[in-house]
Amino acid sequence: MTTAAVGAPGSPQRYLHSLWLLSARDLRVRYATSALGYLWSVLDPLVMSAIYWFVFTQVFHRTVGHEPYIVFLITALLPWVWFNSAVSDFTKAFNKDARLVRSTAIPRSIWVNRIVLTKGVEFLCSLPVIVLFVVIAEFSDKPAQLNWGLLWLPVAVVLQTVLLVGLGLIVAPLCVMYTDLERTTRLILRALFYASPVIYGVEDLPGVFETLAAFNPLSGIFALYRVGFFPEEWDPWVIGVGAILCFVILAVGLWVFRRLERPILKEL
Repeated sequence: MTTAAVGAPGSPQRYLHSLWLLSARDLRVRYATSALGYLWSVLDPLVMSAIYWFVFTQVFHRTVGHEPYIVFLITALLPWVWFNSAVSDFTKAFNKDARLVRSTAIPRSIWVNRIVLTKGVEFLCSLPVIVLFVVIAEFSDKPAQLNWGLLWLPVAVVLQTVLLVGLGLIVAPLCVMYTDLERTTRLILRALFYASPVIYGVEDLPGVFETLAAFNPLSGIFALYRVGFFPEEWDPWVIGVGAILCFVILAVGLWVFRRLERPILKEL
């Protein structure tokens, strides 16, 4: 397709067109040779949910979360998989396609945003799993409490997108400058899983830790995903602070990326 068809070089139209083409290519490559295809988008969180559900309901006496616990788990595990897979891919966003990054006239931020979009599409395709578990829970003695809080789900998606773009603009260039950060990021993600309210809720944390949890943006985001099924997850403090931090991280990411864009081109 010609430049005239997609807009002038550097135009938002051309940027969005290129972003979609790159993301669509990534999705095709990911599933082209896969027998399970779409199921891979949900298999990981499904297995994780099954394990944690079994451990906390069948092996140990659970004192965290809400019933139905499997719905409580999956509503945070699915966005966590989006977050974890995107941040992991940020560490090699530029090195993976170094030749294209050096030669393309498209803004280099597209190599971060394509990851956010690709993983975001996979996340959206996995949402029917939540519906499935909610329907199953309706036949139990403790069904999910569906309410108007479901309207906050698009807000949660937007906030998570903002957070991931900001983190990507920080992590991707720094991993080019300092190669050890790739392994460090993996260790941080492992710790962050347990430091985020995935298998528990913010209200389950003792004392000062409940207050400190608000400064983890994922706490507010997960609360917004859950509030449509568990009204008690609504916490204006956690959600408000988390939303502000998402945009602060985006602003920091834009500044860092602007400062490091030229140096990383030399490293590549």
